[in-house]
Amino acid sequence: LKEVRYLQKQAAVLGWQLGLARAVGAILFSVVIGLLMHFIFLKEERNRQATGEFLVGSEDNERPLWKTALYFLSLVGILVFANWGCPENAVGLWLLIFNMKWFIAGFFSLMLVFILWRWFSREELKEWTLASWGFVKQIFPLLLGGVLISGFLLGRPGHEGLVPSAIIARAVGGNSLSANFFSSIVGAFMYFATLTEVPILQGLIGSGMGKGPALALLLAGPALSLPNMLVIRRFLGTKKTLVYVLLVVVMSTMSGMIFGLVFS
Repeated sequence: LKEVRYLQKQAAVLGWQLGLARAVGAILFSVVIGLLMHFIFLKEERNRQATGEFLVGSEDNERPLWKTALYFLSLVGILVFANWGCPENAVGLWLLIFNMKWFIAGFFSLMLVFILWRWFSREELKEWTLASWGFVKQIFPLLLGGVLISGFLLGRPGHEGLVPSAIIARAVGGNSLSANFFSSIVGAFMYFATLTEVPILQGLIGSGMGKGPALALLLAGPALSLPNMLVIRRFLGTKKTLVYVLLVVVMSTMSGMIFGLVFS
C-alpha cells in the first residue's frame, strides 16, 4: 500500500508515464537480473549445492519457514504502518488506518518482541546486534557524507546547487547513450532514500534532465548505492557484485533510452 501511494505521488509530480515505467521496470529488473545471475553463475551454484557449502547448521536445527515468514511480517508491518502518511482525502479506510497506525505498528512491535524472545537464541541476537552495529559504522559515514555532498552539488527544487543547471542539461539532457549511461552510473553510486527520489528528480528535470536519463536514474538509484555494494560484496563476493552492478547499469541505460524514444 505504501508503495502504491508512493507511485501515485511519483506520477502526480513527475508524470504518470515515468511513475508507471519505474514500477514496471523495477519488477522486470528483479526477474531478469535474477535469471541472468542464475545462468551466469550456474556452474558455480551447482558445485556449491553438490558440496553443501551453502548449508549452515543441520536440518534438525533449522527454523520452520512459517516462523521466518512471521518474523519478516512483523518487520514489514512496523515499517509500513509507522510511516503511514495522512491521506489527501480525509475520509474512508485510509484515514482510519492513519488514525490507528501507531496501534497497528505497536501490535507488530509486540509481535517482533515475542518472536525474538521465543524463537531466537541469545547467540543469534548477539550476532544480529553486532552485525547491525558493524553495518552502521560502515554505512553511516558514507550515507551522511553522500547526502550532504549531493545537497550542496544539486541543490533542491527551485534552488540551484553548486553545479549550474547548464552543466546538468549538458550531461543528462536529451536521450543520448552517454546521458543515459551517465545517469545510470551516478544512480548506482549515489544513495537514494525512497522518499527523496521525487524531489531530487524534480530538481534535476527542472534543470534540464531528459526523461530517459531520469528513468535510468530512478531504476539504478534504488537498486544500487555505494553502501549497498559494500554489503552485497560481503555476502556474494567481488565477482558476483561486479556482475550485478554491471547488469543494473546496462539495463537502466537501455530502459532509459527506450523510454526516452517512446515518450520524448
